[in-house]
Amino acid sequence: MDGRDLVRSVRMVRAVGPAQGLRSVRTAWRARRADALALPRHSAERARVPGAARGAEPQPGGGLIHFERSSLRVRVASGGAVFCGWEGSGPEPSYALAGACPEVDARAVLEPDTEGGWRVVSERVLVVVSRHGAVEVRTPGGAVLRREFPPRWWDRTQAKGAGQRPDGGASRWVQRAQVAADARFFGLGGRAHGPRLRDGAYRLWNTDPGGAFAPGDDPLSLTMPVQLVVADAGTHLVFHDNSWDGRVTLREGAEGAGSGHDRPGTCEVRMDGGPLRYWVLAGTPARVLQGWTALTGAPALPPQWALGYQHARWGFGGQAEVRRVVAGYKERGLPLSAVHLDIDHYDRHRVFTVDRQRYPDLPGLARELRADGVRLVSIVDPAVKAEPGDTVYEGGAAADAFVRDARGREVRGVAWPGESVYPDFTDARARKWWGALYAERLAQGFSGVWHDMNEPVSFAAFGERTLPRSARHALEGRGGDHREAHNVYGLAMAQAGFEGLCELRPAERPFLFSRSGWAGLQRYGGSWSGDVATGWAGLRASLSLVLGLGLCGVPYSGPDIGGFSGVPSPELYLRWFQLGAFLPLFRTHSALGAGRREPWEYGDEVLGHARTALRERQRLLPYFGTLGQLARLTGAPYVRPVWWSAPRDRALRDCEDAFLLGDALLVAPALAAGVTRRPVRLPRGRWYDTATGRAYDGPGQVWVEAPLSRIPVLARAGAVLPVTGADGGTQLEVWAPVAGRGGSGLVVPDAGDGWQRPTVERFTSRREGDRVIVERRDGGAVGYPVRVRGLEDEVGP
Repeated sequence: MDGRDLVRSVRMVRAVGPAQGLRSVRTAWRARRADALALPRHSAERARVPGAARGAEPQPGGGLIHFERSSLRVRVASGGAVFCGWEGSGPEPSYALAGACPEVDARAVLEPDTEGGWRVVSERVLVVVSRHGAVEVRTPGGAVLRREFPPRWWDRTQAKGAGQRPDGGASRWVQRAQVAADARFFGLGGRAHGPRLRDGAYRLWNTDPGGAFAPGDDPLSLTMPVQLVVADAGTHLVFHDNSWDGRVTLREGAEGAGSGHDRPGTCEVRMDGGPLRYWVLAGTPARVLQGWTALTGAPALPPQWALGYQHARWGFGGQAEVRRVVAGYKERGLPLSAVHLDIDHYDRHRVFTVDRQRYPDLPGLARELRADGVRLVSIVDPAVKAEPGDTVYEGGAAADAFVRDARGREVRGVAWPGESVYPDFTDARARKWWGALYAERLAQGFSGVWHDMNEPVSFAAFGERTLPRSARHALEGRGGDHREAHNVYGLAMAQAGFEGLCELRPAERPFLFSRSGWAGLQRYGGSWSGDVATGWAGLRASLSLVLGLGLCGVPYSGPDIGGFSGVPSPELYLRWFQLGAFLPLFRTHSALGAGRREPWEYGDEVLGHARTALRERQRLLPYFGTLGQLARLTGAPYVRPVWWSAPRDRALRDCEDAFLLGDALLVAPALAAGVTRRPVRLPRGRWYDTATGRAYDGPGQVWVEAPLSRIPVLARAGAVLPVTGADGGTQLEVWAPVAGRGGSGLVVPDAGDGWQRPTVERFTSRREGDRVIVERRDGGAVGYPVRVRGLEDEVGP
């Protein structure tokens, strides 16, 4: 134990109490000993590269290229996605893919290259493989998007007397790549500093930050080996389908400023084991995200009520306090859609239980709140109290549902209930058992769930706060250990919950979001920031996380408004609240002792401005509903970087303090103390300040007012967006197009919280003198009241 471990041990004891602290010390020693005994010992490693090409076998969509010491499978899918698998590996098995592997492009052809290598030619992409194993992905016009150098493996040599290795001889490997000198990197899951990823190393290991995090803390709870690379030559996404612990090292390039000697950007991926296989998707950002969700699954659509404002707190204390808080919102005319209950509503922190003293009639409370339009949402942790007589523990033991060690014993960790066991969500039988347990949550009146502590977390005074790496997992019958299962644990838990809820209430769409996950999480629900630190840095990290997750295919997410860990100043709380009003998941939350998050707790001025933000969110609910449907249909996130429609605009690529909400709105939050006016980088076209009506022309930077009462929101000229009218029905808000240019918009009407197939209504707008004409693209009647704004605009500088 080094000095940092000692400090961490002391903090652990203080945070969880002496009894839990002592358990965490024992658990840490136990995990270290288990790994020392069960993981393979290595006496040496032998480096290996592919060597020279020896030949190739054409296959549907591409082919298998043989090298002296390896082989490479290249396959182009019908949508243009490129799969590359070294050591002959194929796309399956994979936790990321949705269903069967995509069909191959029957027109893609493998043919010899002039330099002694091979290439796969298709309509949408060209893949060139050199004779030593370098792989280039090019546009149909020949522009190089990405060049992967020949990989290097380190084959593990078994130590004498070590016996059979549980990893099957898995080799660690490294692969380096080059991208254009002007390229910018995004993605890698939820990162606190970004959304543009600067030079540095980013770990791929889902990690509980241990209380609170801010920019600079890495990794966090939801990492993904998914990069989105944006350059003048084009946009591409690369996904290394490997769930082992790894590290991605990025370095942006530099242009030679006329010298002609550009330094390309570089990316290095190092993995501790597992297959070297990856997908590359190229095109516009919209096309890339559409292809990514076609590959990994359409995002789950939250029920309409989950797009409203939600209030959470660790430490309500009981149902009387819940009633008091809900009544406070109602008395002040503040819209409220849901209240979230944290672990303190459990009986001694045990999952799928209720503290009957604090909540003597939880179903009755749920019915009472539901009558006022407020839902209850429950936390669900994976750790199960390891105690004979505990109903959940006994049921899981009978179902053989818990993670075991190499000797077949249940793996014990420490979490909020005390000594705990953990379901093996990589086992279909365990998922089925766990999913059925959500019947208890539904019977208590809950309408949704949020998964927490599912990295998974086991308190440890030193070492990693998770299960031993030697812990055994089913991995869908293949067998393996926690080194491979760790990163997909939260994803598989989300699958168990989602499928269980669908089976229990087949007519309703489940509402589920998860702190941890992996590529493909969007199939089952969304995510949230986790325990973001209270402070201006935490506010900025909130926006980074939402944008980054959206570019990795998880469109529904949001932060703990006000921060989780401390008491925000009135200004900080308000600015966070105003930002949250334009994010998909709009939820306040806080830790024990971190103060309240009700708007009236921060004074009358903050209350008035928060009321304005809440009413604007209510007004925009039809627009949010449309964006959710479009996310499911196309993969486009609700919240998009400002370069979304103009990825070749380099100034926009470097803009990180504003975002697009759909195509129609640009939101520029106040992210620092004392801001009352701020610069905004505009994409091309005319933009209207929605508060003042003043018009600005882009591209370029303009200064706009940002008083404490609001944050700047600008609407694109010609935009047609659905909003809630004064009568409570949907109306079309149209921002006057520029003469001769026109505009458009989509509406997907709310069809309830079931599985009805959505109807997409398309509208166009054009200007004729002082009039704006709005028409349905299919020629039918508009069908909604129309409100035109921006006709009497004043064009700003």
